[in-house]
Amino acid sequence: FFDPLGFAEKADEKTLKRYREAEVTHGRVAMLAAVGFLVGEAVEGSSFLFDAQISGPAITHFLQVPDGWDALIITFIGAAEAQRAQIGWVDPADASYDQPGLLRDEYYPGDIGFDPLGIKPEDPEELDLMITRELQNGRLAMLAAAGFLAQEAVNRKGIPVHIST
Repeated sequence: FFDPLGFAEKADEKTLKRYREAEVTHGRVAMLAAVGFLVGEAVEGSSFLFDAQISGPAITHFLQVPDGWDALIITFIGAAEAQRAQIGWVDPADASYDQPGLLRDEYYPGDIGFDPLGIKPEDPEELDLMITRELQNGRLAMLAAAGFLAQEAVNRKGIPVHIST
């Protein structure tokens, strides 16, 4: 696997498991962010949300959300993170002080049991292939989201403007 800085050489199995959990989680967030950049800017002025008054590049959208909504969004994210922590992490009271963020032995990084469409394959080979695809798409999305952020920060124009020109 690709590890140019040699993090895996110095890590034990539990540390590698935490690295994988972080990579999967950040990849999922980045995939949502990349889609959010494109969709949020594409529906600008025609959305039923917030009376279609949110406009401009996506990096300014959150600041335009009416008062109170930010607290609701943060509460939702906090609840989701707390649920994920209860599923995957050992209770800090039961973990050694020198092993912060210890994942449960039976927990597979990223598998929080959420599969409402039933698309998780039963076959181990198909599951490995799906996990690899998710990791690769997540890595690409992290680069895409970083590029979108950088581009909008530089010239304050939305991404669809750059795609269409």
